[in-house]
Amino acid sequence: MIRVTRLNGERFALNPDLVERVEGHPDTVVFLVDGTRYIVSESVEDVLVEIREYRASILATAYEMDRGTYRSPSRADGADASASVVPFPAREER
Repeated sequence: MIRVTRLNGERFALNPDLVERVEGHPDTVVFLVDGTRYIVSESVEDVLVEIREYRASILATAYEMDRGTYRSPSRADGADASASVVPFPAREER
């Protein structure tokens, strides 16, 4: 999820996989695939950077998990965050 800001200052999270397009006219409008539109205070470039960073973090985490080096971040509520993480099976060499 990426965080964006409504024009009234309210922050919310948005699933970038549902973003169809982002336009600036002059306000930045995020269009989702289901037709929903959000006007946000971030620039078009800022939204695109957030989406790229989100997707890069998914790939980086998958890479770490595949190599067996992934360590889940500790949770603020003290619960064991690793309990919900299922490791990938080790790859066999070909």
